[in-house]
Amino acid sequence: MEQLVKETRQLIGITLSPYQISLLEEYERELQIWNERINLTAIHEPEKIHRKHFLDSFSSFLVMKNTPLSRLIDIGTGGGFPGIPLKILLPDTEVLLVDSVRKKTDFCRHIIKHLDLQGIEVIHDRVENLGRDSHYREQFDWAVARAVAQLSTLSEYLLPFVRIGGKMLAMKGDRGPYEAQIASRAISVLGGELLQVKRITLPGVTEERFLITIEKKASTSLKYPRRAGVPSKKPL
Repeated sequence: MEQLVKETRQLIGITLSPYQISLLEEYERELQIWNERINLTAIHEPEKIHRKHFLDSFSSFLVMKNTPLSRLIDIGTGGGFPGIPLKILLPDTEVLLVDSVRKKTDFCRHIIKHLDLQGIEVIHDRVENLGRDSHYREQFDWAVARAVAQLSTLSEYLLPFVRIGGKMLAMKGDRGPYEAQIASRAISVLGGELLQVKRITLPGVTEERFLITIEKKASTSLKYPRRAGVPSKKPL
């Protein structure tokens, strides 16, 4: 964990407090325990959990800093990434985690209770359904997702949740720049505008990482998101 503290400071300029470190240690332990029963992540080694889950989640802050961060939604959160590490990093931000797989939302609820985190909730639902709910539609400063879908589809998932002036963040691998090119029409149709494709390097991680930021310029048509399954089968 000492190495994670050092690398977090180097990457985003924030020094984790002893309390934040203790939360991450508990998170790691519970992730490993649950992973023995249900398949939450293919990453098991502590060092890889620290870098490919925790530090990777923290990297979001590189594009989020100096922007409003009152409310954030994490779509397809899986084992809670990047939403729970971001909640630990940014305790004043309200976070909503969403996933369509019950075992994953069960784990996230367990972790939230185990760590006694406040101002963070979990919803088990399809994003296409939730994106039409007025309680959540265009209510968030940031909508984020990591390794969920190609960018045209992901934009249809995320942008309906973002308020005008807010932003969505797609955390991508080496295909990120290509996806950003071919998603331009979808982004525009959904009321967004591509702001940045930022390449990042994580210590000890050879795979390329890109943070793709899209700003919400106009309200998303009520036609979107389309019904469950359509955005992935027929991207805009």
